[in-house]
Amino acid sequence: MSIKKVLVTGASGRTGSLVLEKLRQSPKEFEAVGFARSPEKVQEQFSSTEGFIFGDIKDKTSLEGALEGCTALIILTSAVPQMKAPPQPGERPEFGFEPGGTPEEVDYRGQVNQIDAAKAAGVERIVLVGSMGGTQENHPLNKMGNGNILLWKRKAEQYLIESGLNYTIIRAGGLLDQPGGKRELLVGKDDEMLENPPNGIPTSIPRADVAQTAVQALREPHAQNKAFDIISKPEDASEGQVTKDFARLFAQATSGL
Repeated sequence: MSIKKVLVTGASGRTGSLVLEKLRQSPKEFEAVGFARSPEKVQEQFSSTEGFIFGDIKDKTSLEGALEGCTALIILTSAVPQMKAPPQPGERPEFGFEPGGTPEEVDYRGQVNQIDAAKAAGVERIVLVGSMGGTQENHPLNKMGNGNILLWKRKAEQYLIESGLNYTIIRAGGLLDQPGGKRELLVGKDDEMLENPPNGIPTSIPRADVAQTAVQALREPHAQNKAFDIISKPEDASEGQVTKDFARLFAQATSGL
């Protein structure tokens, strides 16, 4: 079996770094390369910049070079809202986005750049990690900085589907900084689990389980050309039902948005 070269964008983020680490745990299967903007942040997080390429997803040229020879691309880039100033007592905090870092620029145009560059480079698979809530215009995350971040993410997902590339789109619920591999994972579609949580469980999932799902998507044929929402049951409700069979999980998902 030949080694798959995989580029992970957003690799210095909290979820992206977990994806990169999981890929690197299988060196006979994957050659994992991280793509990030800040060498300083990568040095701080990984204690080394080895295995990283630095550039900007808004710069197609840097993406083209990074994707050379890659079999797959895992996209974990996202705009990040920033609090403008500490709120006064009784006031709600206000958020904005840094110049050049709005959801339209990052979550739509930046992802379109990645998809176009991957297609031009002959990349075979794209795994796109996004967020639930893209069908809900009034979702609170869309109101942050008036960025409509989930709507722009959804638009990029549609672009990927229409690109003709082999895709897996993973829309995660609220991300938890908790250990992975200890819960039963549930998949759904079109934010149905947000509107009607199964048995009233929280619509959240550990970042580590999202990372594992992204890596397993490169291995499992049932993940190809699928798009789905994903959450987890609470750990105390998953005893004996922890998700280990990802082929079965992906088989429950469907194609299209």
